[in-house]
Amino acid sequence: MSAAAPALAAVVFDFDGLVLDTEWCEYVTAAEQFRAHGTELSLDLWKTFIGTVDHPHWTDILEEQIGRPVDRGLIVPSRLAAKDVCNADLAPLPGVVPLVDSLRDLGVPIAVASSSSVDHVDGHLDTHGLLDRFPVRATGDEVPLTKPDPAVYLLACERLGVDPTAAVAIEDSVNGVTAAKAAGMAAVAVPGTLTLGMDFAAADLVVGSCVELTPARLAALVADRN
Repeated sequence: MSAAAPALAAVVFDFDGLVLDTEWCEYVTAAEQFRAHGTELSLDLWKTFIGTVDHPHWTDILEEQIGRPVDRGLIVPSRLAAKDVCNADLAPLPGVVPLVDSLRDLGVPIAVASSSSVDHVDGHLDTHGLLDRFPVRATGDEVPLTKPDPAVYLLACERLGVDPTAAVAIEDSVNGVTAAKAAGMAAVAVPGTLTLGMDFAAADLVVGSCVELTPARLAALVADRN
């Protein structure tokens, strides 16, 4: 490892909205179903859901807004099909793959920590040829509470065998930054399509994309805390 990054024990990446912009596909396909029922899905409300799974199902919100039941057996599969099409067109967000590769070249351990399920994360990583770049993964269905609770980050660090205080989390959501900081990690915020403009004051660093990140810059965040 170069002298620039000796203090960096590991880097843990969020997944949705950070590696792939699946969050955009989640929102737009649900919003299409709302419009088909003559109403709108509030973007401000949806933003509060980003980074966690602890929120109402979109069909519950839809039924509340229109004041009647919906045919979930019809609209849920329809929305899932539209989401699959949207997700298939995604590419890794800017800078993610070069950053991962540069960390791997230096021998810095890497993981994903996501509130989403293992099937969701592994499926997308496999489809987009990224599974081997993230050999360690911790997901929301493996912990009692998801982000903003720190459990999934603590699990990722445990699997990597590193002290969270010597690791950096990279996140696109406020819930994720809160979780990482609660785990004792340094947190980098990379606001995404749906989280741009949110209050990331709790993050140790805010950047426009992963293009701006290097192993040395991440290592400096850990060194500055010690």
